[in-house]
Amino acid sequence: MSFHFFVFISSFSKQILEIANERERKEELFMSRNTKEKMVVFSVGAAAYTLIELLWRQHTHWSMTLTGGTCFTILYQIYNRWKAMPLTKKCLIGSGVITAVEFVVGVVVNIWQKWNVWDYSGMQFNLLGQICLLYSSLWFFLSIPIVYISKKLKIRLQRVL
Repeated sequence: MSFHFFVFISSFSKQILEIANERERKEELFMSRNTKEKMVVFSVGAAAYTLIELLWRQHTHWSMTLTGGTCFTILYQIYNRWKAMPLTKKCLIGSGVITAVEFVVGVVVNIWQKWNVWDYSGMQFNLLGQICLLYSSLWFFLSIPIVYISKKLKIRLQRVL
């Protein structure tokens, strides 16, 4: 009888282990390492851009938090994929990405929704009051720390996740 009990316990333990492994696999599918990484990256960009807005303009809008997270996520992917790319080229790409995202968000929140989050129409070389040459130039310089933060964050996340 003890042999049958041992077989029963062994079989039962095996089933429990299989159920636990299956559950773990499902959880991994739900929240993969890549998904966790993107969530952290987005959150860092969202928080950082919100802070920049508060320091620069003394106020912000929730749409800018989402915009900052989106921009940082895109640039993080680009900068970490093409590590050997020269810094100047990375900054030009950074300026282009941030300006493009800002334009799309500006059209949605300022023109379509009429939330008046920002207005560059008084600035020289603006497009529909949503983007302008001055801020595109500032995004170039903002891209310098983004390059280095992206690199350090990638290394850190590889260790943690």
